Amino acid sequence: MHRFANPARFLKIARPLTGWLFWPGLLLLLVGASCGLFVTPPDYLQGETVRILYIHVPAAWLGMAGWSGIAVAALMQLVWRHPLASVAGRAMAAPGALFTAICLMTGSIWGRPTWGTWWEWDGRMTSMLILFFLYLGYMALANASSRQGQGGVSSVTAIFGLVGAINIPIINRSVVWWNSLHQGPSITMRGSSIDGSMLWPLGLTMFGFTLLFVAIVLMRMRAILARNKIEARMQRLARG
Repeated sequence: MHRFANPARFLKIARPLTGWLFWPGLLLLLVGASCGLFVTPPDYLQGETVRILYIHVPAAWLGMAGWSGIAVAALMQLVWRHPLASVAGRAMAAPGALFTAICLMTGSIWGRPTWGTWWEWDGRMTSMLILFFLYLGYMALANASSRQGQGGVSSVTAIFGLVGAINIPIINRSVVWWNSLHQGPSITMRGSSIDGSMLWPLGLTMFGFTLLFVAIVLMRMRAILARNKIEARMQRLARG
């Protein structure tokens, strides 16, 4: 990975890759969401309300994947001192927080007709809310690092990213460990309990959202590197 430690070399790859990921991701998202809304049949129990899963499930996946990426970046920063790791961690925080918020909002909307309540303090929903607050804390620490003249995130912020990763397996296993209104795992290594007619559009939206997420992270990394370059130039001019 140190091959891409040079910002110029990284940007040479990231610039075209952003478009290659963004537009196919957007297309897959639109096709999957359209099929989920207008082609797939309603659920035999939940009726038309089940269609929100085409947004809710990818948002939940990317909320957790975003923090997992932050933890990996933090490990690379602390152990291997990769110069772009802190920039990557900072770039993933805002889109990860956004998808976590979308997961919470769509879950609440879905829960109202299904459970008869907008919110329930069960394991899955509470741990997902904690993840959202973790994102907010990480972004606050990263912004503080930026104000202190650091381009990415500080070691304290990286440690926070690693410690916060403890919440990811808790989210994943919460519906198994505790009694919950939230349904159990629908997609596992052993297969899926979702009917095939509803599953394939979900795969399209999940893949599409994932490509969009990576494209957004690359765009944010490019913006952070550009801002760091401008700030470094301004500091040189001020000293001169």
